[in-house]
Amino acid sequence: MDWINAIIQGALIGGLYALFAAGLSLMFGVMRLVNIAHGDLIVLASYLALVVVETLGLSPFVSLAIVVPAMFVLGYALQRGLLNFTLGGDILPPLLVTFGLSIIIQNALLEGFSADDQKLQVGGFETASIQITDQLAIGWFPAAIFLTAVVVIALLELLLYRTALGRAFRATSDDPDTAKLYGVRNQHVFALATGISLAVISIAAVFLAVRTTFDPASGPARLIFAFEAVIIGGLGSLWGTLAGGVVLGVAQAIGAQLNPGWETLAGHVAFLVVLVIRPRGLFPKLAD
Repeated sequence: MDWINAIIQGALIGGLYALFAAGLSLMFGVMRLVNIAHGDLIVLASYLALVVVETLGLSPFVSLAIVVPAMFVLGYALQRGLLNFTLGGDILPPLLVTFGLSIIIQNALLEGFSADDQKLQVGGFETASIQITDQLAIGWFPAAIFLTAVVVIALLELLLYRTALGRAFRATSDDPDTAKLYGVRNQHVFALATGISLAVISIAAVFLAVRTTFDPASGPARLIFAFEAVIIGGLGSLWGTLAGGVVLGVAQAIGAQLNPGWETLAGHVAFLVVLVIRPRGLFPKLAD
C-alpha cells in the first residue's frame, strides 16, 4: 500500500511539473525560443505572490488575481521590449540573453529578499486529505494542483486550436514570414505568447510556494524539471507535458520510496531512459 500511495502522490505532483512545462512548451512551440530564465521567472512570481500576501493580507490563492495579470504584463513587455530583438535563425542570442536575465533576476531577488527560505501558508487545506482506505489517502492540495493543470492545459489547447489567436500562434510558428504577409503582427503575437506563458507559470509559482520553500537560487531546479517534463512528453504536445510531468513525479516518488536521497536522481534517470528509448518524447507533435 505504501508503494501505491507513493505512486499516486507522485502522479498528482506531476501536475505541478506540467504547469512548469506548459509555459516553456508554449514559448518554444510558437517562437522556437529556449528560455533559460524560465525557472527564475517562476521564482519571481512566487516572490510577487509573497509580497501580495504580506502586503494586502490575502490568501495565496486569492493573490493569483493580482499575480497572474502582473506576470502576463511582464511577459508581454519582456518579449516586446527585449526578446523579440534576439529572434532569428541563430538560437544563440536568445540563450545568452535569457541566461543574463536569469542572473539578473537571481541577484535582484537576493538583494531584495536575502537568501532566506520563504513559504506561503494556506492553513489546514495544505494537509487535508481524502481518506480512500485505512492506509490510502489523497491530499486535497495535490489533487487541486493536478486538476488545475488539467484545466489549464485544456484551456491552452482550446486557445491554440479553436481561436483566431491560436491560428496566429500556429501560423507564426510554421512560417513567420508568410504569416506576416497575411497581416499577422509577429512581434505582437510573440509577446502575447510570452505573456500567456508567464501567466501559466505564475499559477505554478503560487502552488510551489505553498507546497515547499523557495529562495532566489531555486530557479534552475524548476527549469530542469520543466525541461524534463517537456522532453519526456514530446515537443509541441501540451497534453504530452502533462504526461511528462506525471512520469517525472512518479519516478521521483518511487526513488524517494527506495531511498529518500534518490528522489531527484530517480527523476533524472527516468528522463534519460525516455530520451534513449524515444528521443522525440512520448507524444511528439513537431515534424522531423
